Amino acid sequence: MNVLPALRSGKPRVEFGYVRPTEELEIPFAIIEGAEPGPCLLITAGVHGSEYCSIEAAVRLMQTRPVEIKGTLLILPILNTQAFRKRNIYIMPQDGKNLNRMFPGRPDGTTSERLAHWLVTEVFPKADAYVDCHGGDLDEGLQPFTIFPAGCEKSKALAAAFGIPVAVATGGAGYTVDAAHKLGVPSILPEVSGNGLWGDATVAQMTDGIRGVMRHIGMLPGAAPVTPLDVVTMWVPVAPATGLWYPRKDLCEPVAQGELLGEIRTVFGEVLVSIHSKKEGFILYRLTSLSVNEKEALLGVGTPV
Repeated sequence: MNVLPALRSGKPRVEFGYVRPTEELEIPFAIIEGAEPGPCLLITAGVHGSEYCSIEAAVRLMQTRPVEIKGTLLILPILNTQAFRKRNIYIMPQDGKNLNRMFPGRPDGTTSERLAHWLVTEVFPKADAYVDCHGGDLDEGLQPFTIFPAGCEKSKALAAAFGIPVAVATGGAGYTVDAAHKLGVPSILPEVSGNGLWGDATVAQMTDGIRGVMRHIGMLPGAAPVTPLDVVTMWVPVAPATGLWYPRKDLCEPVAQGELLGEIRTVFGEVLVSIHSKKEGFILYRLTSLSVNEKEALLGVGTPV
């Protein structure tokens, strides 16, 4: 099928299957619908195919029973299926592009652009709230944080219900949550774990956070605890050269403006470039790979708003 089944049938059901957004893509889906009416929560994972913690969390949530919820869970657990199978980082192998920079996409574009367009036109409008699960790719270490569209109080409330204290307010275009926000859908992008690692503790942090969101929007009984948020902006320097990356700062370490963050060197030890911080703050995530290519992200500096 090239379209998802109709939602909000009014009957309890569990439906698993595959949908073809484009001729070359086949994506698994799950629809869990409760007996009572309620909101539709969209959950996606695997935008980056090697962020396994997020994918496993989505897979486990697919076992939710209709009797547990009001409304509808729509889960797309692996959007970037070929990258998942090939263990690729960042990109969609079909076109070499980062799906989470392609939104709102184009109907006549490359594979990632067409997938983004399908999500924006066919999937996001079905949702009352949206959680795009991420988890630190194979070469990224991170402390947990949640991204939400800057200025959207409903999305900020979802982040508080999810429960990670650090929340990044972003105004950048091209992202899943930005595209959903522009359609009026409150949305968050939680990051949990790192380096592609997954285990019961980190997966539980993700699933517990999503259940907090479900309580907040009325899908599950009870009130979600509201976590006080440390709202930050994030500055991300990219590599000006290809070489060997030697960071000087670890996760959560404070950073002063102008401080040395790391160096890119040749294999012979020559310093090609030194990276100094343009912002005061702390390290949210960093590239853990010794190898770095020009234009790749090196780290993220969080600056309190």
